[in-house]
Amino acid sequence: MKTILGISAFYHDSAATILVDGKIIAAAQEERFTRKKHDSSYPFNAIEFVLKFAKIKLSEVDQIIFFEKPFLKFERLLETYVAFAPRGFKSFCMAIPLWLKDKLFQKKMLFNELKRHDENFTDDKKIYFSDHHLSHAASAFFPSPFEEAIVLTADGVGEWATTTVAIGKGNNLEIKKEIHFPHSLGLLYSAFTYYTGFKVNSGEYKLMGLAPYGAPVYEDKIKDNLIDIKEDGSFHLDQTYFNYATGLTMTNRKFDKLFGQKARDSKSEKLTQFHMDIAASIQKVTENIMIKLAKSLKEEFNISNLCLAGGVALNCVANGKILKEKIFDNIWIQPAAGDAGGSLGATLALWHLEQDNPRKINPEDDMQGSYLGPEYSQEEIQNELDKIGAVYKIKDEEDLLNQTANDLSIGEAIGWFQGRMEFGPRALGNRSILGDPRSSEMQKNLNLKVKYRESFRPFAPSVLKENLHEWFDITTDSPYMLMVADINKDKTIEMNEEQKKLFGIEKLNIKRSEIPAVTHVDYSARIQTVHKKTNEKYYKLIQKFKEKTNCPVIVNTSFNVRGEPIVNTPSDAFNCFMGTRLDKLIIGNCYLEKKSQDASLKKDYSMEFELD
Repeated sequence: MKTILGISAFYHDSAATILVDGKIIAAAQEERFTRKKHDSSYPFNAIEFVLKFAKIKLSEVDQIIFFEKPFLKFERLLETYVAFAPRGFKSFCMAIPLWLKDKLFQKKMLFNELKRHDENFTDDKKIYFSDHHLSHAASAFFPSPFEEAIVLTADGVGEWATTTVAIGKGNNLEIKKEIHFPHSLGLLYSAFTYYTGFKVNSGEYKLMGLAPYGAPVYEDKIKDNLIDIKEDGSFHLDQTYFNYATGLTMTNRKFDKLFGQKARDSKSEKLTQFHMDIAASIQKVTENIMIKLAKSLKEEFNISNLCLAGGVALNCVANGKILKEKIFDNIWIQPAAGDAGGSLGATLALWHLEQDNPRKINPEDDMQGSYLGPEYSQEEIQNELDKIGAVYKIKDEEDLLNQTANDLSIGEAIGWFQGRMEFGPRALGNRSILGDPRSSEMQKNLNLKVKYRESFRPFAPSVLKENLHEWFDITTDSPYMLMVADINKDKTIEMNEEQKKLFGIEKLNIKRSEIPAVTHVDYSARIQTVHKKTNEKYYKLIQKFKEKTNCPVIVNTSFNVRGEPIVNTPSDAFNCFMGTRLDKLIIGNCYLEKKSQDASLKKDYSMEFELD
């Protein structure tokens, strides 16, 4: 048995993955254990989990690999400061001591941290380093169902690369093209995230969700001033408008002057139509770049499959637009496309590329539904609930599914905690909050009364795989909630002339389809197809809901509140349940009603976590 431990850490979304004989055994993000969203610290808890799950001690692991190369990253940092000098002196004075103290000597730091897991771990020669974008590309290609594929990776920045193109074939993967820092599609999108008042490396999905409320009126201004886009999708950013290369902010006064307003202060300024139009504009630009890249790569390499990874690959609207263009026959996206997935990709790169191990292709994919995290036995669940003082009923599976489906059908909001926790940013039916998509009030209620977040945020539909095409205009499965597509016309409700005149958030309360809770203002939805093979219990629940309502769709959002990582343990789930207006909680076969719980266990959960 050969084992490889993969680690991503120190920037954002720390994580760990264990690979055994080339098979992905377990993977988890550190944030789920520390309860600190996007935790960037050394992933001690995540490593402990994957080792325990694999039933192996650290000293027994054959290789350990980190997801990027710190010396190359330091080289980029130094060269950037030199190129922009004297700009960025303050930032330089803050960054360099951290690098000289810890980050530059990462192998030594990793070795010392790893010894905390196992005092018998003594061999630092087991520690390897992968290229950042190679880790991303490997995470996308090797678990994919393709023998051959173009692999497009786009994010903020790795060592030097911000966008890379690789060709994968069999057990080989080779990077062919790169765009280098400071020219970055990910950082461009993050700059607008910052400008609209959301948190960088966290709020990008909010910007994407806000875009349909606006119109792309600033698209030309962005293309004429900020970015030069070539016909093949390559691009060049005018750095005089940005501050991210050497500064402490993303944009500068010249950027503010271009658009006529300062960056929004989220604490004191509300979102306006201006911010919605800005969001729509940068989203349109991003989509156009990704489509241009996809078209040029298909023409150049003539390969019919596309794999995507990197933070930009989490832009499910752009992914849906690429799919709609029918450039490729097939598209597969790594569900943990951000830095967390780098821990997984690094292990696969070492296994296949460095050790030349063969690749066995799974026609579905090798991610096992992305259910790679911790799970709890029924006994463990009950022991934890008893310790808390929770009141629950134990139901057999049939009764549990029937009761939950009935609760959903009458408009109740359900906390659903089952099986192994998801790896990646999406809850996929194991750590989820569920609701009835037919309800006109469900979206608003879940946002404001359960999630404590912005009212404009859309929710995703989970739909039975066999019923997908009856409800959504999409040509492929979307098991990881990474594709946006339109609701089928026969399921939509056309707006009248008066409704069409509404602007911005005014559009929110208009019923647009038979499933209004998951229909965004542009008649789109971020789809999750549910497969019996990968999540039988969740599949059966939706089946039961369909039997009661004739609707094979339910609302699925992550089990957390704004600013909180997705729940990990039964205790996390219970605390969230008691701190929100969720009606029921189902953990394993335990059925909990809010009205039955001790009121003293309730707490104000709305401000429990730092807002993201």
